[in-house]
Amino acid sequence: MVDDPSDRDAQGASDHPGTDDASASDDWELPTDKGSKGPDGPPGSGGPDPRDGPRAALKWFTQTDSGTVVFFREVLTSVLAVLAVGALLFAISGVWPPMVAVESGSMEPNLERGDLVFVMDAERFAPDYATGDTGVVTAAVGKTTDYRSIGGYGDVVIYHPNGDPNRKPIIHRAHFWVEDGEHWLPKADPAYVSGSDCSAVPNCPAPHAGFITKGDNPHTNDYYDQTRGISGPVKPAWVEGTAEFKIPWLGWIRLTFSEMQTGQSSLGAVPW
Repeated sequence: MVDDPSDRDAQGASDHPGTDDASASDDWELPTDKGSKGPDGPPGSGGPDPRDGPRAALKWFTQTDSGTVVFFREVLTSVLAVLAVGALLFAISGVWPPMVAVESGSMEPNLERGDLVFVMDAERFAPDYATGDTGVVTAAVGKTTDYRSIGGYGDVVIYHPNGDPNRKPIIHRAHFWVEDGEHWLPKADPAYVSGSDCSAVPNCPAPHAGFITKGDNPHTNDYYDQTRGISGPVKPAWVEGTAEFKIPWLGWIRLTFSEMQTGQSSLGAVPW
């Protein structure tokens, strides 16, 4: 009897019913040693598979729709944005912090309580007629050169009274400069001093060289700071910077936290 190869093929196929070479190769997959993963990681993990490395974890963190992660992602983005803006302002101003919140009405109407003020290092971009190498233009010089800042002649300075870093800085206008030992009443506006003789006026003669300062508000600041006992003549080393421009109301956030901590306000400015 002749052996027919076609019979053997048919018989082989009948011995293994339900098998088809083409369909078997399409459906069968090699097993993986990692197991199956969902869109956010292994089933039940709620996160990326640690075996995928830090890049996969970062990708998951930036793309996942998990509510908790989205919240922290938004907070982190906001913090980074604030830090970036702060770094940019510091690079421009040379002062840290580059913003202060006005805490009192002593500079009204030019600065209102709650205004946020951008502060610049006094020596940056100072005009040639600034006082020596201080970078500060006084109101007396501003009147002759038509130099204005924050609604008036001369620079508004942020300084620590008597150079004490533990006292809140004051934001007032620099009116004129006095030398060590100078009888400076002839330079002063008589309306802003408490006497007509130097011996009757505090800080006259000047105990050291510095700026005579005063708030712009005529109702609450009737005298110079130096005649009210707030501070001696302001030395350049006591000056944190000069006020350049204001953003109304934005400082209220900072003031609220400050008053919650101290329970009181002061004459000056609160660093942002």
